[in-house]
Amino acid sequence: MARRAEPLGPPKSAPRPERVAAFRLGLSAESRAAMLLIAKGHRIAARRFKTPVGEIDIVARRRRDLVFVEVKARENLDAAAEAVTERSKQRIIAAAEFWLASHPDDAQSFIRFDVILVAPGKLPRHIANAFDASR
Repeated sequence: MARRAEPLGPPKSAPRPERVAAFRLGLSAESRAAMLLIAKGHRIAARRFKTPVGEIDIVARRRRDLVFVEVKARENLDAAAEAVTERSKQRIIAAAEFWLASHPDDAQSFIRFDVILVAPGKLPRHIANAFDASR
């Protein structure tokens, strides 16, 4: 008779309801942002691209452009814009370097960092070239 493996470590507790709500809001906002990009002629190369230094919400292509997109969802568009901090920009730039290292064919693309702001009851706001990689 086979023995059942015992779980390692303490049992995980359920995430707090506010964390679950924030996670769902983020997924919904990323889906709205991806639809907006597709409507503008982009192809989605990746969503939620995880690296050791951070995550890129959306990686998209349009012609020779390779676009790294940060999606921010808040109660209004101004609050979403304020949530794009210098720290978050540096995290996205570092994660983009990981993308380029693992996708060498993209090195010849024009690289762009965009932001899409999402708020309930509003159309998403797409800010192309929201910031650059110069430090």
